[in-house]
Amino acid sequence: MFRKLLFVLLVLTGIAATLTAQEVQRTQPKFWIGFTGAANYNMYTGTTQKLNETLMAPSAFHDGSGFGGMGAILLEYRPAPVIGFMLNLGYDNRGGTFDQVESPCNCPEDLKTGLSYATIQPSIRISPFGPDFYLFLGGSYNHNLNKSFTYTFDQDNGDKLNSTVDDFSNMRKNLFSAHVGVGYDIQLASADSRTQVALSPFISYHPYFGQEPRDIESWSISTVRVGMAFKFGRGTVNKRTERVIAPVPADFRIQPIAESDVKFTTRAPLTNPVRRTINETFPLRNYLFFEEGSSVIPNRYVKLNKEQAQQFDTKSLRDSEYKNESGRSERQMDVYYNILNILGYRMLQNPSAQIALVGASAGNGAALGKEYAESVKSYLVDVFGIESSRIATEGKDQPNNPSESPGGVNFLPLLRAGDRRVEIVSRSVDLMTPLQIIAVQENPMDSRVLFTTTSEKNQPLKSWNVKLTDENGATQNYGPFTGDQESVPGNMILGNRSNGRYKVVMTGHTSDGVAVQKESTLNLVRSAELTEEEALRYSILFDFDESSTVATYEKFLSDVVAPRIENDSKVIIHGHTDIIGSEAYNMQLSEKRANETERILSNAVKRSGKNRVDFETRAFGMDTGKAPFLNKLPEERFYNRTVVIDIEKAK
Repeated sequence: MFRKLLFVLLVLTGIAATLTAQEVQRTQPKFWIGFTGAANYNMYTGTTQKLNETLMAPSAFHDGSGFGGMGAILLEYRPAPVIGFMLNLGYDNRGGTFDQVESPCNCPEDLKTGLSYATIQPSIRISPFGPDFYLFLGGSYNHNLNKSFTYTFDQDNGDKLNSTVDDFSNMRKNLFSAHVGVGYDIQLASADSRTQVALSPFISYHPYFGQEPRDIESWSISTVRVGMAFKFGRGTVNKRTERVIAPVPADFRIQPIAESDVKFTTRAPLTNPVRRTINETFPLRNYLFFEEGSSVIPNRYVKLNKEQAQQFDTKSLRDSEYKNESGRSERQMDVYYNILNILGYRMLQNPSAQIALVGASAGNGAALGKEYAESVKSYLVDVFGIESSRIATEGKDQPNNPSESPGGVNFLPLLRAGDRRVEIVSRSVDLMTPLQIIAVQENPMDSRVLFTTTSEKNQPLKSWNVKLTDENGATQNYGPFTGDQESVPGNMILGNRSNGRYKVVMTGHTSDGVAVQKESTLNLVRSAELTEEEALRYSILFDFDESSTVATYEKFLSDVVAPRIENDSKVIIHGHTDIIGSEAYNMQLSEKRANETERILSNAVKRSGKNRVDFETRAFGMDTGKAPFLNKLPEERFYNRTVVIDIEKAK
């Protein structure tokens, strides 16, 4: 019997799993209340002969069966889409009739029971395929209410029937047992109704262990229960929040294209959220930028008085914590804006070091450039007490490596803002050596959900959107996107939920107007606690449209960065540019630099005999949403011209 029931449960599981793919959208209350009604098919096994102290049947009864009813108040709590809890409080009838036996005199004997219990049945509810289909398992506490029986002894082939109605003796007052079952919620209310109503057919099996009603003999009861629950709950209406969605053109048409032309994949972060401690080697940009027409050092640069300068130490810039998405911009700008103080401190530590300050006015004359340089020199001499003879100054109309090209007409205000600067030049490598920073970063780039589109036949998508639908029918839309790879923070998708299963639909179209739609799935789980990780970070900086390739930094990558990569490490490489120039060109430039960086590091790692190193390389071009810095100020744009290398230590 148990094997047959198990087969039925498996079949129902398969059917329900298929049905969940056709669910309608609805809200999902956490608390439900209702009623349960069911029919019990009770199966008797074991031996029963001594009915009570005054009656013992001539022959023992063994097997039997019968039908009873079950009714209860139902309470449900579903804190998460996958798991929940159920509690039935009610009445449970376990009555039945034993198979007829014959006494030694060949006289038929019949025994019918009227067992019933007050029952408390807690269960764990598991929904592996969606919110409606569920498995449940749990225990039962049964308190005996009725222990009556009717015993009939046919002494003379029906001419003389002796019937006894009495109570069993030696009955256990309390029974503890278990059960397992499956069910399916049929939603009766509309999808957007705050009050949800469900009709839930179910089937369950209550095995014999723990269900021996008497403390003598071996009578035991197994039960198959088929029933229906009627329940309702009240929750928050799931509004279909359209986060960012593109208008669909009137001529936009969904036309199937070859399956191999476009592929769509999703990648969920292994852990969400992540709190990463980063030991960063931060390169110092040796430029100080000025406002047009003014030789005063801008107020965004940190300027100290003499007393503060005596107490300044670069160690004060080492530790910091920022919770913005990139985790870098504010922190590194704070370090950069101390460039004058870092320079003054290091010149005091290196009394033989000398510098040259080369000021350029971006086309406003060498005299103004000289004033820029003298302003910086005055600060170092007056505040830090650096000897004037150690600092040379020079003025130029244009910097040594200008951003503005002769005859250029595009982006001139941005380019000239970057050329209006003082360049710090020194033969002493100690003055501008990178600064070591320890920072705590929450939710780094690799803790985001990654969406990727690829084309095998060079039919990239011109634009595309993604639509996420969770188990409860709530939708989120992201896009339009134009690159082949985009990411969204896992925490943004989850909201205030602890976990979620999402159907992801990507809809886009190619440059020739052919549309494509692809589907994927996504599972997100929020850890109860932040996952603590450690990582190292290095950056390579480039001047505007610098002709030099990453190969220029091959020695730095091979001799400094690669030795820090251990077995089983993960290396995350991001390429970025500023917002000056075309989107396509900047994407190509950042991609080329990032891929070349991976190649150099990968070869160096292989030569050193390291194994199982995972490289993740991405290019973002001029994407301001992914840029490590803003693009409002020239120093931010200069720091955005970068390749960032994160080395995540093996777990």
